[in-house]
Amino acid sequence: MIEKNKKHIIASDDKVLNIDKPDIDKPDINKPDINKTDIEQYLSDIKEAVEKDRYRLDRNARRQDNINLFLDYVIDEAKAKEIILSLTAMNFSEIRQNVHKGFEHERLYVFGKDVILLERNGTEEKTVSLYIKLNKLGNGFVIVISFHEQKYPLTYYFR
Repeated sequence: MIEKNKKHIIASDDKVLNIDKPDIDKPDINKPDINKTDIEQYLSDIKEAVEKDRYRLDRNARRQDNINLFLDYVIDEAKAKEIILSLTAMNFSEIRQNVHKGFEHERLYVFGKDVILLERNGTEEKTVSLYIKLNKLGNGFVIVISFHEQKYPLTYYFR
């Protein structure tokens, strides 16, 4: 029997649901089951949109952390695209409910990825742990809501 050994969260600002990684022989029907195949399909859809330039990386006043990544490190849109295209199910962390009014039906997928970037104001390369939150819209367009340094360590669902 495989034991429940990792706890994962589907969260919103005001709602947090703890999700245990299900036992293979005894899944909990009261908790959402996230399987690797679903995440791989989601990523396949994301990558198809990104390859066709049907995506946007948010860098507006509300997304200062995203802006800071581009100010603090030598990174451009092409490198960001390359990082997104390199994501795998092993980078998956959690699913969050969109809490913005009118968009509560959307689910936002969170991934983490360690990348080596050159500091913009220095000479050192550094391993940077990224927090990447994606929203695939019904029309297939992708919004990269978060693309910045992690503020806290992520727990990875399939590791």
